[in-house]
Amino acid sequence: MLSTDRLSQSGMEYLAQRHVITYMEDAVSQLLESREDISQYGIARFFTEYFSSVRQGTHILFREFSFVQATPHNRASFLRIFWRCFRTVGKNGDLLTAKEYHCLLQLLCPDFPMDLTQKAARIVLMDDAVDCLMSFSDFLFAFQIQFYYSEFLESVAAIYQELLTGKNPNTVIVPTSSSGQHRSRQVLTESSPLDGVEAPAFYQCLESLCDRSKYSCPPSAVIKEILSSMQRLTFYEFLMALAKHQGINRAVGALPDKAELLVDPLMDQELEKLITQVSGLSLSNSANASGDNANLPSRPPSRISSPWRPLHHRRKMDAESDGSTEETDSSEN
Repeated sequence: MLSTDRLSQSGMEYLAQRHVITYMEDAVSQLLESREDISQYGIARFFTEYFSSVRQGTHILFREFSFVQATPHNRASFLRIFWRCFRTVGKNGDLLTAKEYHCLLQLLCPDFPMDLTQKAARIVLMDDAVDCLMSFSDFLFAFQIQFYYSEFLESVAAIYQELLTGKNPNTVIVPTSSSGQHRSRQVLTESSPLDGVEAPAFYQCLESLCDRSKYSCPPSAVIKEILSSMQRLTFYEFLMALAKHQGINRAVGALPDKAELLVDPLMDQELEKLITQVSGLSLSNSANASGDNANLPSRPPSRISSPWRPLHHRRKMDAESDGSTEETDSSEN
């Protein structure tokens, strides 16, 4: 059944709200960029593969940050890809610094900003010591709320600062520029007392924020549950509680619960197949080297055939996939 809000919207407003226009504009842009390659396959096939990749969540691979963060679906897709690609970091029990996690993020999005990585690290570490080691699960869940709810958290930081100085913000504060975001966070970290703010007043402000904000916000029930159990709290205590709450995972829909974070049978099967194929190639090359052609210059092993990739970013994947594999391996060891 269509909601009354939907009936009051124009067609363009509805499409914009569902981000259909964003994907159509990007698809056309990718089509024009790759028109020479696409001419032999057809435009219909290109659009089919483009929107199939959007549905599967692989469309954000190796894309610019402005596109990766453009829609909630893109953000959730990036979180899921990051988890699945580097799950073995947590499975091996490795501890990494914020800079090392940022390198992993850049393997998927080359221009991913360091600022977001540092903010996620501060949630885990509760201070500015961002060079300390963090487990994969701690970083991932903190990164999830910082990345997916970034605009919401900037507004929360501004509201928290208002309450901290004795003011009661009556309007929703929505940052509109990176400079404003940096300023609000800097004031917060420099002047926050250890005892924080009153939880009931904080909740009233956040409830109003969620009602009016045009950005993605955590479920009101989750915020209420967290704040109803406290009398006072600091900004980072609130963020840590959000990061640990299982309701956030269900709302975002990208990551499993913490108990199942390192379990991914389908991915394990794919990795086993890949290892078997690589081992088979190595044995074949060794046998060839010991034969009659051992004195001839050896050719590099051929690429393992991979499933069809969307045309709109095939060239980028071919150019960057080999390098990303090597860096991932070095991060895991």
